[in-house]
Amino acid sequence: MSEMDDLAAFATLLEVGSFTRAAERLGCSKGQLSKRIRLLEQGLGMTLLHRTTRRLSLTAAGAALLPEAQALTAQAMRARQTLARLKDEVAGTVRITVPVSLGETFFDALQLDFSRLYPEIRIELELSNTYRDLVAEGFDLAIRSGLQADDRLVARPLFAMQELTCASPSYLQRHGEPALPEDLSTHVCLLNSHYSGPEEWLYHRQHELSRVRVTGPLASNHYSLLKKAALAGAGIARLPSYLLHKELANGSLVWLLRDYQTRSTPVFLVHPYQSGLPKRTQVLADYLLAWFEQSRRALDGL
Repeated sequence: MSEMDDLAAFATLLEVGSFTRAAERLGCSKGQLSKRIRLLEQGLGMTLLHRTTRRLSLTAAGAALLPEAQALTAQAMRARQTLARLKDEVAGTVRITVPVSLGETFFDALQLDFSRLYPEIRIELELSNTYRDLVAEGFDLAIRSGLQADDRLVARPLFAMQELTCASPSYLQRHGEPALPEDLSTHVCLLNSHYSGPEEWLYHRQHELSRVRVTGPLASNHYSLLKKAALAGAGIARLPSYLLHKELANGSLVWLLRDYQTRSTPVFLVHPYQSGLPKRTQVLADYLLAWFEQSRRALDGL
């Protein structure tokens, strides 16, 4: 135990006037309490108490120390109460870092829905594809695809990101709809420049794996730009499912090759390890988990 704890035990002992009652209040045995007082006296190099079978009395050193011990104990209690209020307060700033295209999908929900529910919470939303050190840079939450080993962080599964193959009705009217993955080799495809070299799209169905070399006049590392190009009828794109709920529902994009599975990547909600999240951080984490679960169900219903 720390010297602060021993001073608090000393103050409690003098407040209740008995080792037995003080031990009960402190949640320890009478022998443990006696040892703590003895260690405190040894550390200070002074006797603080005269002990008899009937009563406790202070030495001069104990009488001088008692007001200071009581003041320190009261100050520590006020500090704990302040931290408890902050932990339970649904107010303050929450900093979250999110990949660019992913953050764009739920920004409106945060701005309109979450802010209405929790008007005292201020969200600092950083849209960045750069890996951030949450602890060193002071972020409360992050959304990440895949995980890096870091025992300072806690990760909660958020959703599984699957790339869907899609095109606009206008493109399909001009070029026809691919019936098999291999048909994509003759189509105009919108490429992801994140991948180096020729792009290959993989599909699997049951035990069958198809590797298709695709080409096209446009490549970008930004999913939102690829989606805009697909909506304009510029070609066939592979886009993450979280970007397509509205477009698939209203028919502005058509989901192609639905019988084939594409790569699925787990996405996690991550926060620095703490014994308990502040309330403002917890409610945002719960909101995002519910929002992505609702989005997943909406996609399953299409």
